[in-house]
Amino acid sequence: MKGGAEMAFDTFDEGIVLGGMRSKTEIRTLICYMLKSVGTPMSKEMIVNALMEKGLANYFETSSCFDDLIRHGNIRPSEENGVLYINTENGEMIATQLEDTLAPTVKERATECALSLLKKQQVETDNKVTIEKCENGFNVNCAISGGDMDLLRFSLYVPDISQARQIRKNFYKNPDMFYSVMIAMLTRNKRAVTEILDELGSVI
Repeated sequence: MKGGAEMAFDTFDEGIVLGGMRSKTEIRTLICYMLKSVGTPMSKEMIVNALMEKGLANYFETSSCFDDLIRHGNIRPSEENGVLYINTENGEMIATQLEDTLAPTVKERATECALSLLKKQQVETDNKVTIEKCENGFNVNCAISGGDMDLLRFSLYVPDISQARQIRKNFYKNPDMFYSVMIAMLTRNKRAVTEILDELGSVI
C-alpha cells in the first residue's frame, strides 16, 4: 500500500473527533507506529486508552485491530512482560512504510497521549497508595520511592471513600511535590515553601 492511498471507511465513528480514524487499516498502522515511536513495550489497555482519550478511534474498533495485529504476527508480547507488546519485524515494516498514510496531527496526538500514559504508569509503579477501611472512615497510606528504598511514608485519615480516592488521585499527579513540601516544612525552609506554593498555585 502506497503512502497517500485512500482507505475505506469501515469503522464505527461514535465518539471520534473530526480528523479521527475511520478505517481499520489506519488504526492498525497507528498502533504499530505508536509502538515504534514510543520505543518501549505497551499494554493493550494503554494503547486503547491513548486513542480513546484523544478521540482518535472507537474502543471496540481499536481493541479488535489490536487483536488482528497479534493474530497476523505484526505485534507480540515482550519477553520481559507478557502483557506488554512490541512490534515484530512485520510491525516495524508497517510502521515505516505506511507512516505517511497517517495525518501528522493524528500521529502527534496519539504519541503524546501514549507517553503521558507511560509516565503515569511509571509513577504508579514507583509510588504506592493504598486505601484501608477503618472503624470511622478510611486510612490513605502513601509511599514515595527512592529506588531501592522508600523516601517517605505517611498515612492520612479521611471520613469517606470519595475523599480517599481524591487524595490518591492528587498524590499520583505529583508525588515529588508531596516530598518537597514535607522536607521544606520539617526543615523550616521558608524560601522553599514559598516556591512550592507558587508552583502549586500555577497547577491549580
